[in-house]
Amino acid sequence: MVGRFDGGRITSEGGGLLLREVDVRLSMLPRLVAYFTDHRNPNGVEHSESRNGGMGLALGYEDIDDHDPLRADSLLAALVSKRDMTGEYRERVRDQGYPLVVSSTLNRLELGTPGLAAGVV
Repeated sequence: MVGRFDGGRITSEGGGLLLREVDVRLSMLPRLVAYFTDHRNPNGVEHSESRNGGMGLALGYEDIDDHDPLRADSLLAALVSKRDMTGEYRERVRDQGYPLVVSSTLNRLELGTPGLAAGVV
């Protein structure tokens, strides 16, 4: 991560860096994620949504639809340990430029049934 003052990608969520350090030392999110079962087909999974949603919730983004504008947030991507913090190398062209998930993906994790989440109808 590089800190610059040219007005490029900026954030007001600097406290998230402290939160990430606490998470790394105490393993908070991995323990939280253990309570969720991801029923989706693992061959199609690109993100760990529960980690993404957990960090967003800790930062005060309690509603799933809050994550739509956040999906391009490089700091949140860094907080959830994304290697591609700008989304430049995403597999699908329509997702490029967005390192994180959209709200509908988080919704499937939160409200989905095992059959629907895995793509079984």
